[in-house]
Amino acid sequence: MEPIASTFSVRKARPSDAVFVHDLVVELARYEEAEEEVTLTVHQLEADAQAGCFECTVAEDANGQVVGMALHHARYSTWKGKTWYLEDLVVTEAWRGRGVGRALFESVAAHARSKFAQRLEWQVLDWNAPAIGFYERLGADLDGKWLNGRLTAKALETMASNHPEP
Repeated sequence: MEPIASTFSVRKARPSDAVFVHDLVVELARYEEAEEEVTLTVHQLEADAQAGCFECTVAEDANGQVVGMALHHARYSTWKGKTWYLEDLVVTEAWRGRGVGRALFESVAAHARSKFAQRLEWQVLDWNAPAIGFYERLGADLDGKWLNGRLTAKALETMASNHPEP
């Protein structure tokens, strides 16, 4: 059996990467036992990327195969000003533990600084010990005091129908 190569590079995602990015989103959802919650299509991902809704950084192996991705975007804090948000960082299982996640994270952090962000934020599930350990090794502060708020598309629709936008 041939040894698995560990050479990879990190770059800004191209439109042709959308299918691979989507595959990694589904892989993450499967890991989180929530695959059925993914309603995003490759087409919508492509359209949203083209519209500038987010940025994406990918890692690819020596053969040009995408093996990881970090999807990130701008946010704004009323306390800090410009901030950056890491929506998802996913490395395909076969490539975990080889520095791909760290390289992606560091690339996003550098990008956030280039945008003059005052902080980089992300979420991690409280049961995901490998991810928690990864972020702690990077020196991250993980705050258990804040609760996540969310309205689903259906709830947004109901609310919007009751309270039209001014």
